[in-house]
Amino acid sequence: MIARAFSRAVLAVLLAALGACGLITPASGPGTAPLRPTPIADRPIDLDGTCSQTEEDGFHESARLLVRGNQVQALSWQMRIGRRGNCAFELASFRQTRSRPHVELAERDGSGCKLMIWQDPRRVTMGHAGCAKHCTPGIYDNAWPVMFDPATGRCARP
Repeated sequence: MIARAFSRAVLAVLLAALGACGLITPASGPGTAPLRPTPIADRPIDLDGTCSQTEEDGFHESARLLVRGNQVQALSWQMRIGRRGNCAFELASFRQTRSRPHVELAERDGSGCKLMIWQDPRRVTMGHAGCAKHCTPGIYDNAWPVMFDPATGRCARP
């Protein structure tokens, strides 16, 4: 149950972020007011974060993220999806390609894998896109973003 609630919360965060980026927009039609996407707040991300937790379903994540003024200084992120497999990301495999309004890192080998880091008032989120090669085959769809509490640097609650 906790994993399911966590999954819904993460999905809501991702959809909100995509909407904020203007990548998705609400449906319009008769009786609906047009909505404009809200941009991601352009403020520097400063985080010295460590998040390590295990869910009841066996999902485990361990992440270390150090960002100063939107520049990534350290990154190490491992996920274990029960007994089915794992995913791993290390800063040495990436180069920073964007620092505002969110941080983006691209895989150095040109494979298209990206890590994205953004902040809202309650959390700093690190997500990934196109990174199946960093995971055991068949589990990438179960690899969720990690969220940090910006005040403490620990795992954020969904």
